[in-house]
Amino acid sequence: MHFWIHTFTGKKHMRIFAIGRNYAEHIKELNNERPDEPVIFTKPDTAILKNGSPFYYPDFSKDIHHEIELVLKISKEGKNIEEKFASKYFDSIGLGIDFTARDLQQKAKDKGLPWDIAKGFNSSAPLSDKFIPVGEFKNLSDINFKLEVDGETKQQGNTSLMLFSFNYIIAYLSKFFTLRAGDLIFTGTPKGVGPIHIGNKLVGYLENEKLLEFEVK
Repeated sequence: MHFWIHTFTGKKHMRIFAIGRNYAEHIKELNNERPDEPVIFTKPDTAILKNGSPFYYPDFSKDIHHEIELVLKISKEGKNIEEKFASKYFDSIGLGIDFTARDLQQKAKDKGLPWDIAKGFNSSAPLSDKFIPVGEFKNLSDINFKLEVDGETKQQGNTSLMLFSFNYIIAYLSKFFTLRAGDLIFTGTPKGVGPIHIGNKLVGYLENEKLLEFEVK
């Protein structure tokens, strides 16, 4: 008989930070208040869905919405980072979807309760396998991205429309959380969020490059 002894390796899990209400038109479509500071929430690493794996529609919600977002990958540890130095702390940009169980979120909001389950459930963060090095972008304040559902463009965004820039977000987050290499920051979604259905095919583009593609089952 063999006994396997598991030793704790001290391996750190990366964290997922996300910014809510960072595009004015999206704030309008949900009738939310425009924030003075970034709205922060987190997702657990079990939310990540990679390699184009299908998203299986869970039975606890009947109203899951897609929210396409640019995702920053943190490249070195930092806290209390000054905004002017923030660009040194991320090295690449990918694409992700912040799936939101809108019915669960509304129920929690109505009671004034946290809405972690509406944002952090399993596979609620589909993520591109590929991240583009920052140096390949001409201008970080002018990046286009979009989401197609069944071949139809549903969301289209440009970083020029963000209320809070990448550097501001990193500086702000680092006041409260020590950022570590490998951490991910979902930077907010543009207008056009809407429900997904079983059978949908979602395709995400960063500029003209297809980075994300999967089906809802």
